[in-house]
Amino acid sequence: MYILCSIAAMTAILAMIPLLTHMYQENYPALERGGRFSRTVMIRIVSAAAFSWAGGRLLADHMERFPWLLAAFAAALAVAALALARCPTSRVTAEGGTHPFRAARFVREDRAFRVTLISWMFMGFGNLMMLPLRVEYLANPRYGLALDAATIALLTGVIPNISRFVMIGAWGRLFDRMNFFGMRALLNVGFMLGILAFFTGTTFPALAVGAVIIGVANAGGDIAWSLWVTKIAPPDRVADYMAVHTFLNGLRLAVAPIIAFQLVEGMPMATLGWISAGLIAAATVVLLPEMRGGAMRRLRAFF
Repeated sequence: MYILCSIAAMTAILAMIPLLTHMYQENYPALERGGRFSRTVMIRIVSAAAFSWAGGRLLADHMERFPWLLAAFAAALAVAALALARCPTSRVTAEGGTHPFRAARFVREDRAFRVTLISWMFMGFGNLMMLPLRVEYLANPRYGLALDAATIALLTGVIPNISRFVMIGAWGRLFDRMNFFGMRALLNVGFMLGILAFFTGTTFPALAVGAVIIGVANAGGDIAWSLWVTKIAPPDRVADYMAVHTFLNGLRLAVAPIIAFQLVEGMPMATLGWISAGLIAAATVVLLPEMRGGAMRRLRAFF
């Protein structure tokens, strides 16, 4: 019963992502959208950190208190639902029929959308392959580190989230002012450097540098992942475009970690890190025509 209810809860939470993007597109001015959204992420980071600390204190040596924690989760979601109900938004129109995969037709019709989804697939696989392996790399004696739990938490949670919090506002402003494809390429370079520094590092300073870079890249990734369709989709199709993006993200989120754990059984962790970096590099190459096309359009508009 717990598993079934958890699946239903996560389905509801993830299903509303395209609707939230539609709401942001309608209510946040285009030139301030990234900046305003970054403030909501900052609130989310701080509240998650504070509640993680409070929840840990509640359960310390008293694990039988966990129902109170689940009740707090449910209450928080109920309050969030009431707040969202008060947010102004128009009804999402169902173009092209009402079947569940109707929005997939825009992948065929919109070249920029199609190319960006391909880039996201390469980048997502490269990043999501390595995400669950960070703890494995730091904890498993097989890789020569075997760090204690406190150090692992510092390198996988505290340092990346501090970097993410510090840089999220800057990335929000960049999203509002910078060409999206150029920003996406910059983020890809950040993820590549962070993954390589982390998974080839054997000392705490090297691992910390990788954690910082990953945190900085994740800050920009939060903005780009949630709002990028507002840059290319017609206003009345933002929810449709985001639905396709979220669906494909769910597929790679389910498959990439499984592939990673299979591969790491037969190769060094550093080698897998280079494979991940290669996938992210391919994601950047896919975007180059769109970056050049955008530059040419701006040049023609200038003259």
